[in-house]
Amino acid sequence: MISNRFKRQPLITLLSAALLFTTPVTFANGPVGEHVNHLSDNIDTYSEEVNWLSTKVEAMINRYQEGGVEAAKPEQLVEYWEEVKFHSAIETNYVPVYASIWQGLFGVKGALEEQAPMEEILKQQRFLEQSLWQALGAVKLAAQYQDKGLTEKVATTQANPTNSLEALDAIKNRLDRVVAKYAEKLPKEAVGIVHDTYLNLFEGVEGELISLDADLVEDLEKDFNVILPQAIQNDESLDDVRDVVDSMKGKIDTAHALLEQSAQERKDVF
Repeated sequence: MISNRFKRQPLITLLSAALLFTTPVTFANGPVGEHVNHLSDNIDTYSEEVNWLSTKVEAMINRYQEGGVEAAKPEQLVEYWEEVKFHSAIETNYVPVYASIWQGLFGVKGALEEQAPMEEILKQQRFLEQSLWQALGAVKLAAQYQDKGLTEKVATTQANPTNSLEALDAIKNRLDRVVAKYAEKLPKEAVGIVHDTYLNLFEGVEGELISLDADLVEDLEKDFNVILPQAIQNDESLDDVRDVVDSMKGKIDTAHALLEQSAQERKDVF
């Protein structure tokens, strides 16, 4: 039997994630459920679902040990995840951990299907469970912010930014969703988000940015139109795609700082 639960793993990155919960979160990927706007009322349900998922994974691995891949039925893993309310609770609040859960799901599924050594299967199980419990911690933190009125209700359509700074913030959120979709094994959808983000968000601010740092704009144009799409289309690892996105987000932060500085300088003049 597989033992050792991972409920007490450190919730790394949650402190840095706190700022995320103070900004509006948008969601445009099908039905969400009103429960995401009442997180505190559903924490017990989410906790039960995480326990249920962990139990299902453990039972699947036990069946694998006893009867092999056919007995394990690893294809059911994704179905289990999509059944639970917690699925949309974490997706609407902290996309990076949401992507890690998908990475863990496919890690366990792939290890079982490929009949990997038990050491590798258990490694993937630990990663998945750590991601699930980290995600539950993130949702609990989001619930605290929600109860204090520091977050807006989850939207079911993508809100349009009203200025360049908001557009840059929206771009970073969209880039996180690219990683999530790639982790879900949806490369075409991931590339679609990249192209849509460039055409409908970045092109709207690049004119303003060119006068401040033309090289930065050129780098981001290459990232949006060549580097990131090719990384996805070439089926590179999730970590490699995430590295590209993290680099792009760093450049977006630089652009954000430049626009803020420019706005302040104009304000000082007048």
